[in-house]
Amino acid sequence: MRTLFIGDLHLSADRPDITLAFNQFLDTQLDDAEALYILGDLFEVWIGDDIAEPFANELAEKLHGISQNLPIYYIHGNRDFLIGHQYAKRSGMILLPEVHSLDLYGTPTVILHGDSLCTLDKAYQRFRRFRNNPAIKWIYSHLPKHTRQNIATNIRAKSKASNMNKSYTIMDVESDAVIKLMNHCGATQMIHGHTHRPDVHHLGKNQAGIEKRRIVVGDWYEQGSVLSVSKDNLALTSLPFQAN
Repeated sequence: MRTLFIGDLHLSADRPDITLAFNQFLDTQLDDAEALYILGDLFEVWIGDDIAEPFANELAEKLHGISQNLPIYYIHGNRDFLIGHQYAKRSGMILLPEVHSLDLYGTPTVILHGDSLCTLDKAYQRFRRFRNNPAIKWIYSHLPKHTRQNIATNIRAKSKASNMNKSYTIMDVESDAVIKLMNHCGATQMIHGHTHRPDVHHLGKNQAGIEKRRIVVGDWYEQGSVLSVSKDNLALTSLPFQAN
């Protein structure tokens, strides 16, 4: 048995190839899995459960069917942090807090989307605190649908323009933030996404002599990225997109 971790699919109506690849993954890669964790940014943007696009509604039905036999856990990303309990229930997904600890086959592990670790990006962290304010979320959720759509479009455009002028260092996780969170959670292993840089980083040993590591799952822009963890093995693999 194994546990699977994915993230940063950024599904959208204008990228049906990613949706197809995800559906193929769901159809063919779950036979021996005992849990599936989605570490945020399943969707490119999420404006509200009440205005989910048709492809997202179809995906909800598929995920719900799978969830009858396989638990599906979800951590919000920076693009779809507004996914609510309504859509989660329809999808059969179990919503987790933004930082979640678990015993992964005997290894104390902390999982998260990862954007909170990019502490060198001061402007983004200010925006993140603003958007996570419960009052702001409530106000946004009660705006007219077209207003929410316009706000989301503007935020995406500004984010894209801003990121073009930022260095990779600023947009990557900060090592002190990583160690601080792992120590706080008592974890020797961290799994996250967000940076789109799949890799296994070895962080040295703790005081007990146990090797610490940080694993980053990749995005699904050009191919799938899946982390598979079992009691005796860890594999970070790519899934080439198949032709229609």
